[in-house]
Amino acid sequence: MRLRFILSETWTSLTRNVSMIISVMLVTFISFLFIGASVLTQAQITKAKGDWYDKVEVVVWLCPDGTSQSASCSTGKAPTQQEIVDLEDVISNELGSDVSKITYMSREEFFKNTFLKQYPNGVYEGRTLTASDMQDSLRLKLKDPTKYQVVSEVLTGRTGVEAVVDQRQIFDPVFSVLNRATVVTVVLAGVMVVVAIMLTATTIRMSAASRKNETEIMRLVGASNWTIRLPFILEGVVASLLGSLLAVGALSGIVKVFVTDWLATSVQWMPFITQTTVWLTAPCWWWGPCCCRRLRPRYRCDAISRCDLPPRVVRDVRSMR
Repeated sequence: MRLRFILSETWTSLTRNVSMIISVMLVTFISFLFIGASVLTQAQITKAKGDWYDKVEVVVWLCPDGTSQSASCSTGKAPTQQEIVDLEDVISNELGSDVSKITYMSREEFFKNTFLKQYPNGVYEGRTLTASDMQDSLRLKLKDPTKYQVVSEVLTGRTGVEAVVDQRQIFDPVFSVLNRATVVTVVLAGVMVVVAIMLTATTIRMSAASRKNETEIMRLVGASNWTIRLPFILEGVVASLLGSLLAVGALSGIVKVFVTDWLATSVQWMPFITQTTVWLTAPCWWWGPCCCRRLRPRYRCDAISRCDLPPRVVRDVRSMR
């Protein structure tokens, strides 16, 4: 009987304050939209960073045939196979504790398996390139990716080595921009959450004030404080819940239209969040981002090895501009 009475009073309160309920629902919707956007942005960063950093390599570009700006390539010739073997021995002896795997990639392999996948016609910046324009390289898999500086200090300037490139440097600026975007959305979400809380509290007070006589009668007949208060509290909870559900639905639609159906099909080398990510992270919008740390990336990306080009190619193309 008491539950039925509370639900009846809640429904009456909802129908009497439709405009205020809609206001609370919209503010809650916008608040959780910002919160969800920040959580999903961070989830996208974690997915991409976790997938790419697991496969990140240090690329040791060997000297090309011809001119080079590096003093270690002053001979104008690419290193011989014996010189490459000697360099691999240096890496094994001096960096054995930091390097877990050494992979030699010839310029022909790089052109066929990497360059042509990104540029199918072999055209880069208006110039048609061939395997002879590429460079041999050594790909080093580090046990600890943060030890790049140690590897660079040992190999930079050695005969036969033109440049040492850490592939993380390619993506760090992108992640920096995304992290700043996350901070902005978090700040906006925080402001909107405060507004939503204040508006919900105001709605409850106004609803209670409009039914002051009824609550006085209920108190006189012996109703407990919780019996009187609960319908007003449920009114705010229902409005907030509807707003949050609308936010989840909106973000799910946005992810499907702009990410799953568009970006994921256009940019296939990058792992993207999905609608599953939206529904898995939705509880975090209420309980905080700490519960989302277990959401690990499960996509693989083969683009990390083809996001860099030989220094010779970049240098020659720039000189033509």
